[in-house]
Amino acid sequence: MILLRRELGDVLREQRQDQGRTLRDVSSSAKVSLGYLSEIERGEKEASSEMLAAISAALGLQLSETLELVSQRVAVAEAIAAPVRLPVGQREHASVVHAA
Repeated sequence: MILLRRELGDVLREQRQDQGRTLRDVSSSAKVSLGYLSEIERGEKEASSEMLAAISAALGLQLSETLELVSQRVAVAEAIAAPVRLPVGQREHASVVHAA
């Protein structure tokens, strides 16, 4: 099952780490407690839209950019999780001979 909060947390963590920033730095910029930001990054807490906008801004991202990155991750996860459909042809029924 794809959990949006986990995909969101992964995106936020990757963006923060790509910038070489610490949790403390981003939490201070976003005015979010360090522990709460950590829980969001780990996918343990759901972020409100206001919280997500503040964290995105602290990372120098538009909210739409953050959501686009999350959307891309969800699309990949869906593709991986989708069942593979195999073409099913008609089988020839073999004659069964019963021994007497």
